[in-house]
Amino acid sequence: MREVRKEIRPNRAVFEPGERGGLRRSLVRAGWIATGAAAALVFPAAAWAGDDQNALHPASKQEHSISVLWWVMLAGCSIGFCVVATLLLLGWVRRNRDSLPFGGGDRAGTAIVVGLGVFVPIVVLSSLFVWSDLFLIRTTEAPAANSTRMSIQVIGHDWWWEVRYPGGRAVTANEIHIPVRTRVDVAGTTADVIHSFWVPELNRKADLIPGRVNHLLLDADRPGEYRGQCAEFCGQQHAHMAMYVFADPPDVFRRWLANEERPARQPATAQAREGQHLFLSLPCSGCHMIRGTSADGTIGPDLTHLATRKTLAALTLPNHPPDLARWIEDPQRYKPGSKMPGFSLTSRERDALVAYLEGLK
Repeated sequence: MREVRKEIRPNRAVFEPGERGGLRRSLVRAGWIATGAAAALVFPAAAWAGDDQNALHPASKQEHSISVLWWVMLAGCSIGFCVVATLLLLGWVRRNRDSLPFGGGDRAGTAIVVGLGVFVPIVVLSSLFVWSDLFLIRTTEAPAANSTRMSIQVIGHDWWWEVRYPGGRAVTANEIHIPVRTRVDVAGTTADVIHSFWVPELNRKADLIPGRVNHLLLDADRPGEYRGQCAEFCGQQHAHMAMYVFADPPDVFRRWLANEERPARQPATAQAREGQHLFLSLPCSGCHMIRGTSADGTIGPDLTHLATRKTLAALTLPNHPPDLARWIEDPQRYKPGSKMPGFSLTSRERDALVAYLEGLK
């Protein structure tokens, strides 16, 4: 029997340096890697580019410092990526062409790796640490007791925000009003689990921990409405635990605060009076407070001036009569797991309740 021998030869496109096929595939692969890395750098910025909640659109001195640090670190990461990609490319060239294009051999290659891979990162990271520690952290740290003109109390609940203005009777929920260009000390805590108070355009995050009060400075440098969010996972409706911070001109803020300190208005129509009677006779009055009435609940938000708010259920729904009616009928549809139950109401009873609540201005 004749022995058949087959000569096995290496794949030239893979193993032999200098072949165009291997070069082409390597360049294509490098292009895909570069594209993916660029997308990884760009997408985080794009994710924050909306008008409602934009960490890269500072409206205070504190957030401006954070934004500058973010851009500096993004630029540094981009340069670092380019350096690493260049070193990888030089390594590939050496492997496939037996020598570096600029000459120098192993000694020059070692010097590049040590310089760009060891010395430069140490200098850059040390500089960022010193800069952020001396300037950024001091700018965003909790305000001193004598450095602010007013203070507010924020209490996190599952899943809404209670806001109190010390020195008066003003209590609201999910919508914080502050005077523009005024240093405001936010004293935050929580009634249940850990929450995190974060208004990206105004300052860093502040964790709210049961049994402890943490402080945060709000100092908006221009009027506007700034969306905030709970930034610590706190349960089923964590994503629907948002708030607005309204930075008002001083005279507008004073009028708003004076109105918030007043008790609720008495209903002006027969339908609204019927709605008030329903509210006080149903379990609503055991969960919510309406100052000036017998409703004194503390489980849900204070509704004394509900009609002045822009949203319902911590920004889950707009505060319009049709949305309020749907929320009363079936809150679990819009915020499953919340403590507010639905009620079996007739259309007349529902409309009466809406008429009463819409009059709480």
